[in-house]
Amino acid sequence: MTNTIVVTYLAYLCLSIALTVWVAQTLFKNGRVFLVEVFHGNESVADSVNHLLVVGFYLINFGYVTLALKIGYEVESARAGIEALSWKIGLVLLVLGAMHFFNLLVFSRIRHRSNFRAEPRPEAYRGFSEGA
Repeated sequence: MTNTIVVTYLAYLCLSIALTVWVAQTLFKNGRVFLVEVFHGNESVADSVNHLLVVGFYLINFGYVTLALKIGYEVESARAGIEALSWKIGLVLLVLGAMHFFNLLVFSRIRHRSNFRAEPRPEAYRGFSEGA
């Protein structure tokens, strides 16, 4: 019984850490292009923000994985261990997905605002705002 719970915990940690690292590396690699566009070609700012996002991503996900480690009930068989593991990994995947979509939402809004500000203002608006 004790052995089953330990194996379940170890499998949970290994899978959760591997999934988190894989997702973070994928987002880091593929998100750079998007961030360079958001920051209008300023690669140093985009790279810096990309790195900070990955650090935050790791902190939040590893924090969640650690807090969610305890199962809360006895795991008496391999079947119960696999079922507990599937719930735990499923929750980790949902958290990873939610964070990914939250980041996309934030950066799409930043991109939209920066594109809006970069657009030339109509003549009538420019004259009005300049007190003419």
